[in-house]
Amino acid sequence: MSVTSNRSVHVEFSGDESLEVIQSALENVVSPGMSVIQTLAIGANTITAPVISGVIISSLTIIPPAGNTSLMTLKGVTGDTGVKLHNTDPTSIGLDSTFLSLVITAAAEIVGIRLIWS
Repeated sequence: MSVTSNRSVHVEFSGDESLEVIQSALENVVSPGMSVIQTLAIGANTITAPVISGVIISSLTIIPPAGNTSLMTLKGVTGDTGVKLHNTDPTSIGLDSTFLSLVITAAAEIVGIRLIWS
């Protein structure tokens, strides 16, 4: 069974500044179409792309649980300085076809983080 993924980012300003931008990624007609909920342990957590024959991973969307207060840092590998992620806002990342894994360092255990592979 094949899955097609369409992902976009929508930014809209209203008030003193008005703007609407919708940027769509390329359609992925061989997407893994996978959504998993997992727990991040304190410290470095290696997140590995799912391996499914014939599937191309083009993005990862990270959705922290509502009310999360634990700091998360996204890294390419454990030694990186990384980028601090928002505690509750989603993060969507376009990935190269050679992507294998990344690291999310958590300041405390985070139960219920959703990872959407598309």
